[in-house]
Amino acid sequence: MKRTLVTASLMAAGLFSLPTLASDIEVSVTNLTHGNHFTPLLIAAHDADSHLFQVGTEASAALQKMAEGGDIADLDAAVTGNAGVTVTNPAMGLLAAGTSVSEVMLDTGDNTHLSIVAMVLPTNDAFIGLDGWEIPTEAGTYTVYLNAYDAGTEANDEIINGGGMSGAPGIPAAPSGDGGTNGTGVMDSSENANVHTHPGVLGDTDPAGGMSDLDSRVHRWLNPVAKVVVTVK
Repeated sequence: MKRTLVTASLMAAGLFSLPTLASDIEVSVTNLTHGNHFTPLLIAAHDADSHLFQVGTEASAALQKMAEGGDIADLDAAVTGNAGVTVTNPAMGLLAAGTSVSEVMLDTGDNTHLSIVAMVLPTNDAFIGLDGWEIPTEAGTYTVYLNAYDAGTEANDEIINGGGMSGAPGIPAAPSGDGGTNGTGVMDSSENANVHTHPGVLGDTDPAGGMSDLDSRVHRWLNPVAKVVVTVK
């Protein structure tokens, strides 16, 4: 009886505290590449068992649509259909190299993990990815650097041909108009069909031929490719 009364008194005095969930967070994303764009971002809060992607596993059809053509609609629907919450396209379009989108507010509710994806243009199936990052419960500012991942769904031929539909080879576009033409195609000998760290593009310096339609002086990158700052309120 005495132990029960002491425990109750301590809890009443606030000496014992139960874990709390983060609720309101503010997110910013910065494109760290030299000359690549990010397609519309999907920022999602969800439970611990949900994933937009997982390294080392086969890409879902929804992930393939995002990685090859920048379409986030199916991934968004999957999150919200499982009681998650999202912010879609906070930059109102493409996020250019060296630019940021900030003050993105997200009420996470009971959701405990954060994921972020967007296609990297111009590429065949590269995307920036944050997979199930546990949102801190303590108020503060947290910085996370993101790699580019290869969805493993398309050969990296580096040909700009307006492609972008799932299963259609090629790159949709070079948003800055700095892509080449008439490339013969990079021979992609990768046998990894699962999501994996992207090796980066090769490119070349011939705007009217060569093996690639990408400019190695502009479109090559080294990881990380994005900086995310999360402020827990």
